[in-house]
Amino acid sequence: MENKPRILFIDRDGTLVVEPPVDYQLDSLEKLEFVPGVFKAMNFIASTLDFRLVMVTNQDGLGTSSFPEDTFWPAHNKMLRAFEGEGVTFDDIIIDRTFEHEHKPTRKPGTALLGEYLNGDYDLGGSFVIGDRLTDIMLAKNLGAKGILLCDREKGEKMVTEAGLTDVCALITDSWATITEFLRAGSREATVVRTTSETDIRVRLNLDGWGKCNISTGLGFFDHMLEQIGRHSGFDLDIAVKGDLYVDEHHTIEDTALALGQALKQALGDKRGIERYGFVLPMDDCNCTVALDFGGRPWLVWEAAFKRERIGEMPTEMFLHFFKSLSDAAAMNLYIHAEGNNEHHKIEGIFKALARALKAAAQRNVLRYTLPSTKGAL
Repeated sequence: MENKPRILFIDRDGTLVVEPPVDYQLDSLEKLEFVPGVFKAMNFIASTLDFRLVMVTNQDGLGTSSFPEDTFWPAHNKMLRAFEGEGVTFDDIIIDRTFEHEHKPTRKPGTALLGEYLNGDYDLGGSFVIGDRLTDIMLAKNLGAKGILLCDREKGEKMVTEAGLTDVCALITDSWATITEFLRAGSREATVVRTTSETDIRVRLNLDGWGKCNISTGLGFFDHMLEQIGRHSGFDLDIAVKGDLYVDEHHTIEDTALALGQALKQALGDKRGIERYGFVLPMDDCNCTVALDFGGRPWLVWEAAFKRERIGEMPTEMFLHFFKSLSDAAAMNLYIHAEGNNEHHKIEGIFKALARALKAAAQRNVLRYTLPSTKGAL
């Protein structure tokens, strides 16, 4: 059975070209300005990926006295020529000319002008709408596609959440480079649930996040250390743990490491395009080195001694156990060396160095989307 074509429905103003800030009309060549990074991204998409490119744009009152056609076409056609010069040709261009107050079904998020794409000949479930407004995400919902919102992430998350469109919006970013990476290689997220008679753990991880953390293990110092991983790696990390702390801390710490390691392994997927290796960090009086390799084989070298029995609620003997369990579950080589006098600084430096090593090793380059190994497998 032949695969149905996938489509990128792409907004114009605010997505491909900068929307004029005063009257929102691109009605002169002087106003023509392209969104940063759009040429490189669109060239890569057009030359490498298998999407058909369809521009979908609302142009309020085009052809009326408020927006004469002879002021629209020169800038629009120059824009198209610029993209053609970069190897990008749109398969279709759909322009709605109505005003917003008319509430016409032809206007985004309406689909009346998109009937050709609703006849069952296209893979809409594998298609995306890319735009800078909530109406673009609403259009994605109406098409049965997914949406990509090009805007400030914090602002976009608020809009999408309030509109109840979180299941439709696959990505929120202000970068065309991130859009390219997502379309080429997908998201790198994982959710791991680990339930035993001793612990109940849920870990959610997004390797391409913004360092947003929500950590609750019942151990304050452990929460603080785990938050270092998310904050300093840039990973979004949610960890919720209910453990048998009435016994001691052992099971909570060990099982959290196993669940987090499993989430790392799952989120990395086939590891194509990643840097694979990472490392180092000073913290006040301490020098902490963490080197790692996502090579598929667990190994831990631990060179860190602690004079105190506990830091916060955490027994210092559990630090080695945490990193050993993390290394095993993530299938990574992990080398840790720390020197210093302040025990708090020493372990916090190790966790921060781990975070930076993870960030470096998990970094992905879709322009070099190969497996970083001569063996052909990791």
